[in-house]
Amino acid sequence: MPVVSAFLVHGSPLPFLRPENPPWKALDTGYRSAAAALAASKPDVMAVYSTQWIAVLDELWQARPRSRGVHVDENWHEYGDLAFDIRADVELTKAILAATPAFGVRSKPVDYDGFPIDTGTIIANNYLNPRGTLPLVIAANNVYHDWQTTEKLAATAVACAESLGRRVALVAVGGLSGSIIREEIDLARDRIASKADDAWNRRMLALIVAGNSKALAEACPKYAQQARVDMGFKHFAWILGGLGGRYARAKVHAYGPSYGSGAAIIEFTPVVSPAMKARPKPAVKPRSASKALSRAKRAAKAGMTRRSKPSRKPARRKVAARSAKRSARTTRRAKR
Repeated sequence: MPVVSAFLVHGSPLPFLRPENPPWKALDTGYRSAAAALAASKPDVMAVYSTQWIAVLDELWQARPRSRGVHVDENWHEYGDLAFDIRADVELTKAILAATPAFGVRSKPVDYDGFPIDTGTIIANNYLNPRGTLPLVIAANNVYHDWQTTEKLAATAVACAESLGRRVALVAVGGLSGSIIREEIDLARDRIASKADDAWNRRMLALIVAGNSKALAEACPKYAQQARVDMGFKHFAWILGGLGGRYARAKVHAYGPSYGSGAAIIEFTPVVSPAMKARPKPAVKPRSASKALSRAKRAAKAGMTRRSKPSRKPARRKVAARSAKRSARTTRRAKR
């Protein structure tokens, strides 16, 4: 499996735009810790699923080679704009597009200038890929896709990445409990909307860290219903599908409120991560030996090297032959 790291992160712009606010500071710090862990895993591509990119008919995938601009969040526009510069792994995206019909999902590429990239994808990219060095595969959240379909989409993305030799960082963007505070509040006093939501969030985080797959499978539907979890917690299905249903361990980098709703930064270590070490660099021959080998190959073809004169060996043989002939004539004259 080519997955080298996986992260479930929130997509709220509030901690990014106001990181100094006490209730959001931990989320900002946690995101930056996750970014360091992602960079250390040395992926070739980020496979991103955001609950905020809504699709209705087909499964959509971002296929624009480069998308950049300034985004204004539809809910939190008063806190500032979000600049973005995102590159897509077009080759991998095309492979996924061709693969999803095999399990009954029709996919379509999105490739036009000015397409409205969602806030969640922008926040995840700005935090986890701040220099824009990694290309992305970006999947939409089709509201009619269930948990199992979302798992299959992630598994397909990973399988296609493996066929192309890509190392993948899975990124699922979405929240926890979905209730928000309906009235204007002092931002410094932000909190989870209810004690019941907070209790559910903490219980699920504990189950995720424990890695009890049976308990998680039983708890997720109840959690999604009772805590009104963002999009039924399908972003967690993206993580599980991409990881083959299991992981070695999970670490919660941060948990906190986002205007009443629950938000977290969770890192998952793939089971196969010990075997997915950084690719060894190809052996480099000593410079002199490499040059000598190159010269020998060129000489075999052209009878000369790039920086040397034509070989003298044939000339030496001719000189030796002429010397032998003169010596023979001299001998014959002496006998006469």
